Amino acid sequence: MRKSELFRDKVAWITGASSGIGESLVYEFIKLGAKVLASSNDLPGLERVKAACGEKSSNVICIPFDLSDTTGIEEIVRQQIDSLGHIDFLLNIGGISQRARIDEMPLWLDRKIFEINYFGTIALTKAVLPYMVRQRSGHILATSSISGRFGFPLRSAYSASKQALHGFFETLYLENKQFNIRSSVIIPGRVRTNISFHALDSKGKEQGKMDEGLANGITPEKAAGIIIRGIKRNKREILVGRGELILLHIRRYCPWLFFRIADKVKPT
Repeated sequence: MRKSELFRDKVAWITGASSGIGESLVYEFIKLGAKVLASSNDLPGLERVKAACGEKSSNVICIPFDLSDTTGIEEIVRQQIDSLGHIDFLLNIGGISQRARIDEMPLWLDRKIFEINYFGTIALTKAVLPYMVRQRSGHILATSSISGRFGFPLRSAYSASKQALHGFFETLYLENKQFNIRSSVIIPGRVRTNISFHALDSKGKEQGKMDEGLANGITPEKAAGIIIRGIKRNKREILVGRGELILLHIRRYCPWLFFRIADKVKPT
C-alpha cells in the first residue's frame, strides 16, 4: 500500500479531539480520506470540530465520554464496531497535567491524574485491541511527554503517569506484532495547547493560565503533521517539538548534565 493511501477509507478513533493536538489530528485524518470517531468530555467542543470539517463533517462521529470514568467503554466500542465494522487507528491524545509540588499533592489527586492519563488510556486500548487482533491489523498510539521520559518539577503525578504508558505500550507492541498491530508513543515537547491552562493545582483546580514555555511552542497543526509523518514511517516513538527535545538525548547519554540543566529550568 502506498503511504498516500494509508488512511483512505480507514477509521481513526481520536481522544482529546475537542481541542489542541487531538482537534488538529481530526482535520488531518479527514483530509486524508479517513472517517473519524472524535471523543472527549466536551460535547460542544466536539460538535464545533465536526462542523469545522465542512462538507466532510459527515465523516466525523462525535462520541463523548470522560477518561476518568470508563465503566461503559466496552459497550461504546462494541457499538462502533457494529456500526462501522472496524477500527484501524486509535490515537489516545486526551490527558491532564498538573502544577503542584509533591508535598502539596493529596493522594486522591495523584490517583485522579493516573485515572485519566494511564487507566483511561489503557481502558480504551484494551477495549479496542481484541477487534484489531481479530482483523489482523491496526495502529494504536498513546501520548506521553518529554517529562514522560524524566522527572520535572511540579509534574510528579503527570510525569509518572506518562512514564507508565511507555512500559504498557512497548509491551503491547511486543505481544501483538504477530497480529500486524503497530504501536507508537507520541512524545511532545512544547506545543501551544491548553494543557497548562487546564493543569490541576494542589487543590485539584485548574491553573487557568498558559505556561510561558508552551506559549512559545509549536502549533497543534504542526504537531499533528509530525504525528502523521511518524505514523506513515511506523515510528515507535514520535518526537514532537523543537530544541527542547535535546533534553531526551542528554538525559539518556549524559544524565549528570541533564540534572544540571533541569535544576535551572523554570518549571512553568
